[in-house]
Amino acid sequence: MKRFCFTISAILALTLMGQISWAAKAYVSDSFRISLRGGPSIDYKILKFLTSGLPVEVLESEEGWTRVQLLEPGQDNQSGWVLSRYLMTRIPWENQVISLKQEKAQLEKRLSLIENELGKAMIHKQELTLELEKYSKNLRKLQDRYEIIKQGAPDYLNLKATYETAQKTIQTLVKENERLKSSQMNRWFAMGALVLLCGLMIGLLVGRQQKKRSSYY
Repeated sequence: MKRFCFTISAILALTLMGQISWAAKAYVSDSFRISLRGGPSIDYKILKFLTSGLPVEVLESEEGWTRVQLLEPGQDNQSGWVLSRYLMTRIPWENQVISLKQEKAQLEKRLSLIENELGKAMIHKQELTLELEKYSKNLRKLQDRYEIIKQGAPDYLNLKATYETAQKTIQTLVKENERLKSSQMNRWFAMGALVLLCGLMIGLLVGRQQKKRSSYY
């Protein structure tokens, strides 16, 4: 029974070692604080303790031990050996939670910006809607005026033609009146001159008759 358990444990260890040796990156198991040693045995000196979730780079594996290099900033590329069973390839839950919180914060920030832009867009839409209604009313008024003008266009054209004809008639009458006035004035002037001439002739005749009569006396 002990031999069977040892065989199973060895197979699992070899399987885990094979998986870790192919992984480019690993993490210290959840809820563990493991020791980083100078060699692949508990007989080697502990260099430092690694906390759960610490990222490391897998360099090599042998007999249940894995040589790793620390990846966190400030570790000066320190390397050492840890027990292979204390490593895992998935991201630790704590790290995933932190990553999800950061992603959530970024999404909330983006959502806030989107809501802000959406609010501005809605206000702009309302302004455009009011402006569109205003222009639509003005357009309807212009269309109504156009229809009225269109319906009254024939009468307007007839009135315009009648007005132009009347204007021409008035101009003709004014010219004729001026001509008649000028002709009448000439007649009156001629008649006046004729009357004056007749008066002069009559005066001369009367003067001669008086001279004759005075000569008889």
